[in-house]
Amino acid sequence: MNTGWSDEALVAKARAGSDAAFMRLVQRHEAALRGFLRRSLGGSAAEAEDVAQEVFLAAWSRLGDLKDAGRVRAWLCGMGWRKAQDRMRTRRRDVARDGAWLEIAEATPGLSAEDRLAVAQAMGELSEVQRACITLCLVEGWSHGEASQALDLPLGTVKSYVERGRARLLAALGGSHDA
Repeated sequence: MNTGWSDEALVAKARAGSDAAFMRLVQRHEAALRGFLRRSLGGSAAEAEDVAQEVFLAAWSRLGDLKDAGRVRAWLCGMGWRKAQDRMRTRRRDVARDGAWLEIAEATPGLSAEDRLAVAQAMGELSEVQRACITLCLVEGWSHGEASQALDLPLGTVKSYVERGRARLLAALGGSHDA
């Protein structure tokens, strides 16, 4: 394929189904997109790579939405910025969630620093949905039924997650499952 083609020509070929034309667009703009994402996301090359891949996948399926084929780079960076914002919101929620668990562990009377770290580590090893079940039922005092309804999970699943999570937390503290 002619590498001197304009973005407009490559977009037209890609819209017509040419994988090679789209790959040339990716090659032409990937360094700029990844650099932009790396700086926007705080320097994480791996995270920037993940987001860039999401952008290129979305771009392939949404190439018909591109209004000005001569502004491919701006279009890709715009998609990248929206995906990076989603990633940063998720990161902030994760930090807030993890901070909340540390506060709970710190606020629990009688827990040593080692126990607080063990609880935080055990919580970090649980899936998001398990943490949500444990938070609602063990921390917030919700019934299993209330948590089931709020999380749109079967009642038995909530009960199982809470019981297994409780057992994992007790084990992290060196206690028995029956405690």
